[in-house]
Amino acid sequence: MSTLRYGFRCLRDLRATATRHPRCPANPKARRTFATTTARRQDGLEDQDLGRALANTPEMAEFRVPNARPVPLSPSYFSRHAQFNDSFVLVQELARKYGRLPTVAPGQAERVAWKTKEQYRLSVGESVKARDFATCLGLVKRLHQIHPDLMPEEVTKGVRPFKRDINMYLNTPKPIPIDRFGRSHGAGRRKSSVARAWLVEGTGEVLVNGKPLNDAFGRIHDRESALWGLKVMNRMDKYNVWALVEGGGTTGQAEALAMAVAKALAVQEPALKTPLRKAGCLTRDFRMVERKKAGHVKARKMPTWVKR
Repeated sequence: MSTLRYGFRCLRDLRATATRHPRCPANPKARRTFATTTARRQDGLEDQDLGRALANTPEMAEFRVPNARPVPLSPSYFSRHAQFNDSFVLVQELARKYGRLPTVAPGQAERVAWKTKEQYRLSVGESVKARDFATCLGLVKRLHQIHPDLMPEEVTKGVRPFKRDINMYLNTPKPIPIDRFGRSHGAGRRKSSVARAWLVEGTGEVLVNGKPLNDAFGRIHDRESALWGLKVMNRMDKYNVWALVEGGGTTGQAEALAMAVAKALAVQEPALKTPLRKAGCLTRDFRMVERKKAGHVKARKMPTWVKR
């Protein structure tokens, strides 16, 4: 009985809700099109006119905001290479503006240490392409050849980001003087050996640790190596050599002495520095004996493998 009563109650409620809804027209499209769009448009126009009128009042002028979002200073802000693009555009404009100024020969321009691609990437924090960087650096070098008396200030500022912080071409070697006795000093190293040599004009006498050359070095090869710089420059009978060597073996001592003698000879005659360098007498040989490893017979050699 209660179930039947509940069913009649639900049916009554359903009829009440059905009578509340208006009947749909025969043509639903007409109902959709015939809406209050005109009234809404008019209301929108009235709101716009009211907003314009309020915006033109002096009271609202002080609350007016020029830009809701900050505008970036550079148009390259949204690109991947903002700083490089700005520098590239600036260099192109400078090359177009000052490209016709007189220039000097490449050898006469001031020597500048330019940044490499990797150094520039680290400085700006951007992955610049090699082709674009090479093109930009070519324009920078062209601008750098402008005559120093006509160099504009903006060109100097424009090429500054591509220069290294330290210009190695401005470094000058420390001069080694000749003492009051006419002696020049030179030092050389090879492996674990260290040699110090003094040169003075004489008849070609050589003393190594207070001994003649034949007693200091038993091998002929070591004797020739020790005085290789004098022999190449034909100065064997012009200078006397007094040297002190220590550390390592005879071969290392002889090659260290050759470097020391060559440096001392370059002090006596600076014009011989380039030929001595080309002969390899002034170059430090950095090769060292490789250390023995655990489990190996020597540095590389390993014990013979035995199956059983």
